[in-house]
Amino acid sequence: MRKSTIWIWIMFWILAWGCTRTLPVSISSLQQISTNSNVQRTDLAHLCGDDASYAPDTSHLDHTPIKYLRVNVHFMNSSDSTKNYSGERAKRFAQRMIAEATKGLENNTKMWLPINNETPALPTRYRYQLSASQGFEPDSGVYCHYDDDLYWFVSRGKNRNNYSRNVIQKYGIGLDSIINLFIVPHHPDSVISETYSVTSAGIALGSAVKISGVFETRKDPWAFKGIINHEIGHVLGLRHTWNGNDGCDDTPRNINCWNNTQPPPCDTAASNNLMDYNANQSAWTPCQIGKIHKAMSREGSLPRKMLVKNWCTYDSGKTITIRDSVSWQGAKDLEGDLVIVTGGVLEVHCRVSIPPGGKIIVESGGKLILHDARLHNSCGQFWNGIILHQDKRSPGEVIYYGDAKIENVASSPEPISE
Repeated sequence: MRKSTIWIWIMFWILAWGCTRTLPVSISSLQQISTNSNVQRTDLAHLCGDDASYAPDTSHLDHTPIKYLRVNVHFMNSSDSTKNYSGERAKRFAQRMIAEATKGLENNTKMWLPINNETPALPTRYRYQLSASQGFEPDSGVYCHYDDDLYWFVSRGKNRNNYSRNVIQKYGIGLDSIINLFIVPHHPDSVISETYSVTSAGIALGSAVKISGVFETRKDPWAFKGIINHEIGHVLGLRHTWNGNDGCDDTPRNINCWNNTQPPPCDTAASNNLMDYNANQSAWTPCQIGKIHKAMSREGSLPRKMLVKNWCTYDSGKTITIRDSVSWQGAKDLEGDLVIVTGGVLEVHCRVSIPPGGKIIVESGGKLILHDARLHNSCGQFWNGIILHQDKRSPGEVIYYGDAKIENVASSPEPISE
């Protein structure tokens, strides 16, 4: 009798547990989920357009995948090839120069100004990648051009050509998708003048940058990381900071000292910000980083067109897992699946692109809230929708309100398993 009682209890608990489990549900449209008018609404335009919404969250860095900017390098030279690096030497110099500039992106430093500031040095979360254009794939992304009419750079005087786009229009490659860096020597007549200062200088013109003083100064590649990052900063939408009108509250107005090794007041008034004119140019503020990532996230923008489109390829190693309460208040481009586990809550306020073949999984006890959000695939391909786990004791939840959208879901998503 005692054995039979034990078996009855065992069978009861097996059946009771089994009855609380159901197969996950596949969601491909808003009609399959509930709306909640009681959820507090937010100012969507403010959140999605706020620079601060795009600054990386240091507690969840993987929520801001690193973006890679495609760049190429052009060495402009005279027909006798004596005015700039050429051949393999040019290629090696360009590769080292881009590598050094990328190191600058990887090592954001603390702001010098204002004195005793507490401005955090956030990771920039973007990098450079030397790239060849379509039709030029065998190339390294480094090009040498020999043109006596266009190889030189003059920044002042009646023959100034720093704002001229002629060299860009003639020799630019992939300008619609690659940042073109033109290494342009100073004019030889300027170089021999006793009153002319042969220094490095640069200017950003659309998706192209012209930099002078690389060959003539004979400096090592690392010496140009500041000017490269500064000029590409302009391409990405940043403005000079010293006048205090760059749209960022964390970039203080300053007197534009060159270095803190100069006499007072520069010993304590020099800046190291990327967008000031100074000897260091090694610091990005949270606002500047936010501006850059907002520009990269804005569909159709010039900076976005320059990016390697990693969000167009599914990567199983790039799954983002939500374990606590998280609010995404800026647009996101994911490269893998999104999983919300038990106890995790994700509130989405803006656009989120899921890669082709990717999916959102809301496990039992997890919650996804769509605040006027748009879930889609930014590459015009299909993703596999939302998989909602339905444990009766603690079911997963997906809630939306307002003008939420679910787009580009495959008509026949991958089979669901427990």
